[in-house]
Amino acid sequence: MDGARERTTVVVVGAGVAGLTVANLVHRNGIGCVVLERHDRAHVEGRQRAGVIDHAAEQVYLRAGLDDLLAGARRSGTLEFRVDGVPRRFDAAAHADGRVGRLIPQQLLVRRLISTFVDGGGDLRFAAHDVALHDIDGDRPHVTYRDADGVPRRLDADFLAGCDGFHGVSRASIPPDALTTYRHADEVGWFTVLTDSPPPALPLLALSPHGFAAHFGRGPAAGRFYLQCRPGEDLAAWTDDRVWRQLRLRLADEDLVAGPIVAKAVIDARSFVVDPMAHGRLFLVGDAAHIVPPLGGKGMNLAIADAGVLARALSAAVHDDDPGPLREYSATCLRRVWHDQEFSRWLGEVVFHGSDPATAGPFRWRLARARLDRLFTSPAAARAFAESTAGPT
Repeated sequence: MDGARERTTVVVVGAGVAGLTVANLVHRNGIGCVVLERHDRAHVEGRQRAGVIDHAAEQVYLRAGLDDLLAGARRSGTLEFRVDGVPRRFDAAAHADGRVGRLIPQQLLVRRLISTFVDGGGDLRFAAHDVALHDIDGDRPHVTYRDADGVPRRLDADFLAGCDGFHGVSRASIPPDALTTYRHADEVGWFTVLTDSPPPALPLLALSPHGFAAHFGRGPAAGRFYLQCRPGEDLAAWTDDRVWRQLRLRLADEDLVAGPIVAKAVIDARSFVVDPMAHGRLFLVGDAAHIVPPLGGKGMNLAIADAGVLARALSAAVHDDDPGPLREYSATCLRRVWHDQEFSRWLGEVVFHGSDPATAGPFRWRLARARLDRLFTSPAAARAFAESTAGPT
Protein backbone atom coordinates (compact mmCIF):
# COMPACT_ATOMS: atom_id res chain seq x y z
CA MET A 1 0.00 0.00 0.00
CA ASP A 2 2.06 2.94 -1.27
CA GLY A 3 -0.46 5.24 -2.97
CA ALA A 4 0.15 8.93 -3.57
CA ARG A 5 3.77 9.75 -2.75
CA GLU A 6 5.11 12.82 -0.92
CA ARG A 7 8.36 13.80 0.73
CA THR A 8 9.28 15.60 3.96
CA THR A 9 12.23 15.71 6.33
CA VAL A 10 10.56 14.37 9.49
CA VAL A 11 7.44 12.26 9.94
CA VAL A 12 6.01 12.36 13.45
CA VAL A 13 3.71 9.47 14.34
CA GLY A 14 1.27 10.50 17.07
CA ALA A 15 -0.24 13.84 18.10
CA GLY A 16 -0.06 13.69 21.87
CA VAL A 17 2.16 16.00 23.89
CA ALA A 18 5.29 14.16 22.73
CA GLY A 19 4.57 14.33 19.01
CA LEU A 20 3.15 17.84 19.05
CA THR A 21 6.15 19.14 20.98
CA VAL A 22 8.57 17.56 18.51
CA ALA A 23 6.54 18.96 15.62
CA ASN A 24 6.40 22.50 16.98
CA LEU A 25 10.10 22.58 17.82
CA VAL A 26 11.36 21.27 14.47
CA HIS A 27 8.86 23.38 12.51
CA ARG A 28 10.11 26.51 14.28
CA ASN A 29 13.64 25.47 13.31
CA GLY A 30 12.66 25.46 9.64
CA ILE A 31 12.62 21.69 9.25
CA GLY A 32 9.89 20.10 7.12
CA CYS A 33 7.55 17.98 9.20
CA VAL A 34 4.31 16.01 8.83
CA VAL A 35 2.35 14.69 11.83
CA LEU A 36 0.12 11.61 11.50
CA GLU A 37 -2.56 10.93 14.12
CA ARG A 38 -5.01 8.02 13.97
CA HIS A 39 -7.77 9.77 15.95
CA ASP A 40 -9.79 12.81 14.91
CA ARG A 41 -9.09 16.25 16.32
CA ALA A 42 -12.02 16.27 18.75
CA HIS A 43 -10.81 13.03 20.34
CA VAL A 44 -7.23 14.23 20.69
CA GLU A 45 -8.21 17.58 22.18
CA GLY A 46 -10.65 16.01 24.63
CA ARG A 47 -8.44 13.35 26.22
CA GLN A 48 -8.16 13.90 29.98
CA ARG A 49 -4.63 13.35 31.30
CA ALA A 50 -2.25 14.65 33.95
CA GLY A 51 -1.51 18.35 34.19
CA VAL A 52 1.77 19.20 35.92
CA ILE A 53 4.63 20.74 33.92
CA ASP A 54 7.89 20.61 35.84
CA HIS A 55 10.45 23.40 35.62
CA ALA A 56 12.68 21.51 33.18
CA ALA A 57 9.77 20.92 30.78
CA GLU A 58 8.74 24.56 31.05
CA GLN A 59 12.21 25.57 29.89
CA VAL A 60 11.88 23.47 26.72
CA TYR A 61 8.98 25.68 25.64
CA LEU A 62 10.43 28.96 26.87
CA ARG A 63 13.75 28.43 25.06
CA ALA A 64 11.80 27.86 21.84
CA GLY A 65 9.77 31.05 22.26
CA LEU A 66 6.58 29.11 22.91
CA ASP A 67 5.65 31.04 26.06
CA ASP A 68 1.99 31.33 25.03
CA LEU A 69 1.52 27.59 25.51
CA LEU A 70 1.75 28.09 29.29
CA ALA A 71 -0.23 31.33 29.57
CA GLY A 72 -2.34 31.41 32.72
CA ALA A 73 -0.81 28.24 34.17
CA ARG A 74 -0.21 28.98 37.83
CA ARG A 75 3.01 27.97 39.51
CA SER A 76 3.04 25.03 41.88
CA GLY A 77 5.74 25.41 44.53
CA THR A 78 4.18 23.91 47.67
CA LEU A 79 2.94 20.39 48.29
CA GLU A 80 0.86 19.13 51.21
CA PHE A 81 1.49 15.75 52.78
CA ARG A 82 -1.44 14.89 55.05
CA VAL A 83 -0.27 12.15 57.41
CA ASP A 84 -3.00 10.49 59.49
CA GLY A 85 -5.03 13.67 59.08
CA VAL A 86 -2.22 16.03 60.10
CA PRO A 87 -1.04 18.44 57.34
CA ARG A 88 2.67 18.94 56.62
CA ARG A 89 3.55 21.47 53.92
CA PHE A 90 6.64 21.02 51.80
CA ASP A 91 7.98 24.20 50.18
CA ALA A 92 9.66 22.86 47.04
CA ALA A 93 10.54 26.32 45.74
CA ALA A 94 12.56 27.12 48.87
CA HIS A 95 14.67 23.98 48.43
CA ALA A 96 15.20 24.23 44.65
CA ASP A 97 16.26 27.86 44.27
CA GLY A 98 12.79 28.87 43.13
CA ARG A 99 12.60 26.27 40.36
CA VAL A 100 9.00 25.04 40.37
CA GLY A 101 6.54 23.73 37.84
CA ARG A 102 3.14 24.86 36.63
CA LEU A 103 -0.35 23.39 36.74
CA ILE A 104 -1.98 23.15 33.32
CA PRO A 105 -4.61 20.62 32.18
CA GLN A 106 -3.00 18.40 29.58
CA GLN A 107 -5.93 18.75 27.18
CA LEU A 108 -5.46 22.54 27.26
CA LEU A 109 -1.76 22.14 26.48
CA VAL A 110 -2.60 19.77 23.61
CA ARG A 111 -5.14 22.21 22.15
CA ARG A 112 -2.59 25.01 22.28
CA LEU A 113 0.12 22.83 20.72
CA ILE A 114 -2.22 21.89 17.88
CA SER A 115 -3.29 25.49 17.24
CA THR A 116 0.28 26.79 17.37
CA PHE A 117 1.48 24.17 14.91
CA VAL A 118 -1.44 24.40 12.46
CA ASP A 119 -1.77 28.18 12.60
CA GLY A 120 1.96 28.43 11.92
CA GLY A 121 1.61 26.43 8.71
CA GLY A 122 2.34 22.98 10.14
CA ASP A 123 1.02 19.84 8.42
CA LEU A 124 -1.08 17.78 10.87
CA ARG A 125 -3.15 14.93 9.45
CA PHE A 126 -5.86 13.48 11.68
CA ALA A 127 -7.69 10.17 11.09
CA ALA A 128 -4.60 8.57 9.53
CA HIS A 129 -5.30 4.84 9.60
CA ASP A 130 -3.19 1.72 9.01
CA VAL A 131 0.05 3.61 9.62
CA ALA A 132 3.09 1.45 8.86
CA LEU A 133 6.82 2.26 9.05
CA HIS A 134 9.17 0.91 6.38
CA ASP A 135 12.94 0.73 5.80
CA ILE A 136 13.75 2.31 9.17
CA ASP A 137 17.24 0.78 8.93
CA GLY A 138 18.02 2.50 5.64
CA ASP A 139 18.82 6.03 4.55
CA ARG A 140 15.34 6.62 3.09
CA PRO A 141 12.62 5.39 5.45
CA HIS A 142 9.00 5.89 4.54
CA VAL A 143 5.56 5.69 6.10
CA THR A 144 2.37 4.43 4.51
CA TYR A 145 -1.18 5.09 5.72
CA ARG A 146 -4.77 5.67 4.64
CA ASP A 147 -6.10 9.20 4.94
CA ALA A 148 -9.49 10.22 6.35
CA ASP A 149 -11.11 9.34 3.00
CA GLY A 150 -9.47 5.91 2.89
CA VAL A 151 -7.00 6.90 0.16
CA PRO A 152 -3.56 5.17 0.39
CA ARG A 153 -0.68 7.59 0.98
CA ARG A 154 3.09 7.36 1.24
CA LEU A 155 5.48 9.76 2.96
CA ASP A 156 9.21 9.52 2.26
CA ALA A 157 11.38 11.09 4.96
CA ASP A 158 14.88 11.38 6.36
CA PHE A 159 13.84 10.77 9.98
CA LEU A 160 10.90 9.26 11.85
CA ALA A 161 9.76 10.25 15.35
CA GLY A 162 7.73 7.54 17.05
CA CYS A 163 5.46 9.40 19.48
CA ASP A 164 2.44 7.09 19.42
CA GLY A 165 2.57 5.74 22.94
CA PHE A 166 3.00 2.35 24.55
CA HIS A 167 0.58 0.54 22.20
CA GLY A 168 1.59 2.34 19.00
CA VAL A 169 3.17 0.98 15.84
CA SER A 170 6.52 2.74 16.23
CA ARG A 171 8.20 0.56 18.85
CA ALA A 172 6.55 -2.51 17.33
CA SER A 173 8.37 -1.71 14.05
CA ILE A 174 11.77 -2.28 15.67
CA PRO A 175 13.08 -5.87 15.64
CA PRO A 176 12.55 -7.24 19.18
CA ASP A 177 16.15 -8.46 19.44
CA ALA A 178 17.37 -4.89 18.84
CA LEU A 179 15.89 -3.69 22.15
CA THR A 180 16.50 -4.51 25.79
CA THR A 181 13.26 -4.18 27.74
CA TYR A 182 13.04 -3.45 31.46
CA ARG A 183 9.74 -3.96 33.30
CA HIS A 184 8.51 -3.72 36.87
CA ALA A 185 5.01 -3.77 38.36
CA ASP A 186 4.03 -2.69 41.86
CA GLU A 187 1.77 -4.71 44.10
CA VAL A 188 -0.63 -1.77 44.23
CA GLY A 189 -2.88 -0.08 41.72
CA TRP A 190 -4.31 3.38 41.23
CA PHE A 191 -7.97 4.25 41.02
CA THR A 192 -8.24 7.66 39.41
CA VAL A 193 -11.32 9.87 39.29
CA LEU A 194 -11.89 13.13 37.42
CA THR A 195 -14.60 15.29 38.98
CA ASP A 196 -16.35 18.60 38.50
CA SER A 197 -15.64 19.75 42.04
CA PRO A 198 -13.45 22.41 43.69
CA PRO A 199 -9.70 21.80 43.41
CA PRO A 200 -7.53 21.70 46.55
CA ALA A 201 -5.66 24.76 47.75
CA LEU A 202 -2.42 22.78 47.29
CA PRO A 203 -1.55 19.52 45.57
CA LEU A 204 -2.33 16.97 48.27
CA LEU A 205 -0.89 13.52 49.10
CA ALA A 206 -2.63 11.82 52.03
CA LEU A 207 -1.29 8.82 53.98
CA SER A 208 -3.57 6.96 56.36
CA PRO A 209 -4.20 3.40 57.59
CA HIS A 210 -7.21 3.34 55.24
CA GLY A 211 -4.95 3.62 52.18
CA PHE A 212 -3.28 6.33 50.13
CA ALA A 213 -5.24 9.11 48.39
CA ALA A 214 -4.30 12.24 46.47
CA HIS A 215 -6.10 15.33 45.21
CA PHE A 216 -4.86 17.62 42.42
CA GLY A 217 -6.45 20.55 40.64
CA ARG A 218 -7.35 20.32 36.96
CA GLY A 219 -8.75 23.80 36.50
CA PRO A 220 -10.79 26.33 38.50
CA ALA A 221 -13.70 23.93 39.00
CA ALA A 222 -12.27 20.47 38.38
CA GLY A 223 -10.11 18.05 40.28
CA ARG A 224 -8.47 14.67 39.91
CA PHE A 225 -8.37 12.23 42.78
CA TYR A 226 -6.28 9.10 43.18
CA LEU A 227 -6.93 6.21 45.55
CA GLN A 228 -4.76 3.21 46.30
CA CYS A 229 -6.42 -0.05 45.25
CA ARG A 230 -5.56 -3.63 44.37
CA PRO A 231 -3.95 -4.27 40.96
CA GLY A 232 -6.57 -5.12 38.37
CA GLU A 233 -9.44 -4.14 40.65
CA ASP A 234 -12.93 -4.17 39.10
CA LEU A 235 -13.91 -0.65 38.09
CA ALA A 236 -17.60 -1.46 38.60
CA ALA A 237 -16.96 -1.99 42.33
CA TRP A 238 -16.13 1.70 42.71
CA THR A 239 -19.56 3.32 42.76
CA ASP A 240 -19.75 7.09 43.05
CA ASP A 241 -20.95 6.76 46.64
CA ARG A 242 -17.99 4.53 47.54
CA VAL A 243 -15.55 6.91 45.88
CA TRP A 244 -16.68 9.90 47.95
CA ARG A 245 -16.83 7.87 51.20
CA GLN A 246 -13.28 6.63 50.70
CA LEU A 247 -11.98 10.06 49.74
CA ARG A 248 -13.42 11.71 52.84
CA LEU A 249 -11.99 8.91 54.98
CA ARG A 250 -8.49 8.84 53.47
CA LEU A 251 -8.18 12.61 53.12
CA ALA A 252 -9.50 13.07 56.66
CA ASP A 253 -11.95 15.65 55.35
CA GLU A 254 -15.59 15.05 56.27
CA ASP A 255 -16.54 18.32 54.57
CA LEU A 256 -14.97 17.46 51.20
CA VAL A 257 -17.28 18.93 48.55
CA ALA A 258 -18.59 16.31 46.13
CA GLY A 259 -19.39 16.88 42.49
CA PRO A 260 -20.25 14.96 39.32
CA ILE A 261 -17.71 12.26 38.50
CA VAL A 262 -16.69 12.74 34.88
CA ALA A 263 -14.34 9.79 34.38
CA LYS A 264 -12.96 6.78 36.24
CA ALA A 265 -10.03 4.47 35.50
CA VAL A 266 -7.94 1.84 37.26
CA ILE A 267 -4.22 2.07 36.47
CA ASP A 268 -1.56 -0.40 37.49
CA ALA A 269 1.55 1.31 38.86
CA ARG A 270 4.10 -0.10 36.43
CA SER A 271 7.45 0.84 34.98
CA PHE A 272 8.73 0.15 31.46
CA VAL A 273 11.91 1.20 29.65
CA VAL A 274 13.43 0.16 26.34
CA ASP A 275 17.10 0.63 25.50
CA PRO A 276 18.04 2.04 23.06
CA MET A 277 15.32 4.56 22.27
CA ALA A 278 16.34 4.63 18.60
CA HIS A 279 16.83 2.23 15.73
CA GLY A 280 18.14 3.32 12.36
CA ARG A 281 16.23 6.47 11.38
CA LEU A 282 13.45 5.91 13.94
CA PHE A 283 13.55 7.71 17.30
CA LEU A 284 11.13 6.81 20.09
CA VAL A 285 9.73 9.65 22.20
CA GLY A 286 7.72 9.55 25.43
CA ASP A 287 5.49 6.58 26.26
CA ALA A 288 6.65 4.71 23.16
CA ALA A 289 9.96 4.23 24.96
CA HIS A 290 9.15 4.40 28.67
CA ILE A 291 6.33 4.36 31.20
CA VAL A 292 6.74 5.69 34.74
CA PRO A 293 4.27 5.25 37.61
CA PRO A 294 1.82 8.16 37.72
CA LEU A 295 2.96 9.33 41.15
CA GLY A 296 5.52 12.11 40.72
CA GLY A 297 3.93 13.42 37.51
CA LYS A 298 6.94 12.57 35.34
CA GLY A 299 5.33 10.83 32.35
CA MET A 300 4.39 13.94 30.37
CA ASN A 301 7.53 15.76 31.51
CA LEU A 302 9.78 12.97 30.27
CA ALA A 303 7.98 13.12 26.91
CA ILE A 304 8.65 16.86 26.67
CA ALA A 305 12.28 16.32 27.67
CA ASP A 306 12.73 13.64 24.97
CA ALA A 307 11.14 15.95 22.41
CA GLY A 308 13.52 18.76 23.32
CA VAL A 309 16.57 16.50 22.97
CA LEU A 310 15.36 15.08 19.65
CA ALA A 311 14.51 18.49 18.17
CA ARG A 312 17.99 19.84 18.98
CA ALA A 313 19.60 16.71 17.52
CA LEU A 314 17.54 16.93 14.32
CA SER A 315 18.48 20.59 13.95
CA ALA A 316 22.16 19.71 14.27
CA ALA A 317 21.82 16.94 11.67
CA VAL A 318 19.80 18.97 9.16
CA HIS A 319 21.31 22.44 9.51
CA ASP A 320 24.88 21.67 10.65
CA ASP A 321 25.41 18.27 9.03
CA ASP A 322 26.31 16.99 12.51
CA PRO A 323 24.86 13.52 13.25
CA GLY A 324 26.55 13.30 16.64
CA PRO A 325 23.61 14.46 18.79
CA LEU A 326 21.30 11.98 17.02
CA ARG A 327 23.72 9.15 17.78
CA GLU A 328 23.66 10.24 21.44
CA TYR A 329 19.88 10.77 21.57
CA SER A 330 19.06 7.54 23.37
CA ALA A 331 21.86 7.76 25.92
CA THR A 332 21.06 11.40 26.63
CA CYS A 333 17.37 10.69 27.24
CA LEU A 334 17.86 7.50 29.22
CA ARG A 335 19.98 9.24 31.84
CA ARG A 336 16.96 11.29 32.85
CA VAL A 337 14.49 8.43 32.31
CA TRP A 338 16.24 6.28 34.90
CA HIS A 339 16.53 9.20 37.31
CA ASP A 340 12.78 9.81 37.09
CA GLN A 341 12.01 6.10 37.35
CA GLU A 342 13.93 6.01 40.62
CA PHE A 343 12.22 9.18 41.90
CA SER A 344 8.73 7.95 41.02
CA ARG A 345 9.35 4.55 42.58
CA TRP A 346 10.86 6.08 45.73
CA LEU A 347 7.86 8.37 46.16
CA GLY A 348 5.47 5.48 45.50
CA GLU A 349 7.09 3.39 48.19
CA VAL A 350 6.80 6.27 50.65
CA VAL A 351 3.09 6.91 50.14
CA PHE A 352 1.89 3.37 49.45
CA HIS A 353 3.99 1.60 52.08
CA GLY A 354 3.52 4.46 54.51
CA SER A 355 -0.26 4.25 54.33
CA ASP A 356 -1.75 0.82 55.05
CA PRO A 357 0.55 -1.05 57.52
CA ALA A 358 -1.41 -4.27 57.00
CA THR A 359 -0.54 -4.29 53.29
CA ALA A 360 3.02 -3.00 53.53
CA GLY A 361 4.00 -4.93 56.65
CA PRO A 362 5.35 -3.28 59.79
CA PHE A 363 8.97 -3.04 58.60
CA ARG A 364 8.28 -1.35 55.24
CA TRP A 365 5.66 0.86 56.88
CA ARG A 366 8.26 2.16 59.36
CA LEU A 367 10.81 2.68 56.59
CA ALA A 368 8.32 4.69 54.53
CA ARG A 369 7.39 6.91 57.45
CA ALA A 370 11.08 7.51 58.19
CA ARG A 371 11.73 8.51 54.57
CA LEU A 372 8.86 10.96 54.64
CA ASP A 373 9.95 12.43 57.97
CA ARG A 374 13.43 13.01 56.56
CA LEU A 375 12.00 15.50 54.03
CA PHE A 376 11.05 17.74 56.95
CA THR A 377 14.14 17.20 59.12
CA SER A 378 17.05 17.04 56.66
CA PRO A 379 17.82 20.03 54.37
CA ALA A 380 19.85 17.75 52.11
CA ALA A 381 16.97 15.29 51.72
CA ALA A 382 14.53 18.15 51.14
CA ARG A 383 16.75 19.65 48.44
CA ALA A 384 17.18 16.31 46.67
CA PHE A 385 13.41 15.79 46.63
CA ALA A 386 12.70 19.34 45.44
CA GLU A 387 15.30 19.10 42.66
CA SER A 388 13.81 15.80 41.46
CA THR A 389 10.38 17.41 41.44
CA ALA A 390 11.65 20.39 39.42
CA GLY A 391 13.61 18.27 36.93
CA PRO A 392 17.23 18.73 35.84
CA THR A 393 18.62 22.19 35.12
